[in-house]
Parts: sequence; structure tokens; C-alpha cells
Amino acid sequence: MPAALTPQQFRADLAELLYQEPEEVDLDDNPVGAGLDSLRVVTLLERWQEYGIDVSFIDLAELPSFQRWWHLLDERQRARQEAGHHGDV
Repeated sequence: MPAALTPQQFRADLAELLYQEPEEVDLDDNPVGAGLDSLRVVTLLERWQEYGIDVSFIDLAELPSFQRWWHLLDERQRARQEAGHHGDV
């Protein structure tokens, strides 16, 4: 499992499926309006789940921007990391 999903990797993943360069991805964009269809969202979910992040299609579908996606992913990732540290007693 990869160490952690970074903001840079998040942006690179989006850029790949939007056929853009990472710096061209506007995190304020609406995912559907930016051109992500359901198949591409599932592809992204599978990638991000490889980091151990517990997130579903519905979780992302309810959020209006890539920025909100990142906040959710980061929050879930941090919660998982904290839970893992508590188990190291």
C-alpha cells in the first residue's frame, strides 16, 4: 500500500483523467462540469482506496468541487492513520 495520498498526487490523478496537466486542474471546479463521468470517478476511487482511504462513489457524488473531495479524502486518511496509531499500544 502506498504511504499516503498527497495533494500533489490527488491533483495528478485528476489531471490524468481530465487530460490536463496537474497545474491546470482547478480545484474549485465541479467534477461533472469538469468532465468526469461515473467510470472515471470509479477509477479514481479505486486508486484512492489503495491508500486505505474509506470512501465511496456516493461520498464523492454529494460534494460540489474537487477541493471538497480533497478535504474528505484527507480527513478520512488522517482518521485512518490516527486509528492505526492507537492500535500500536
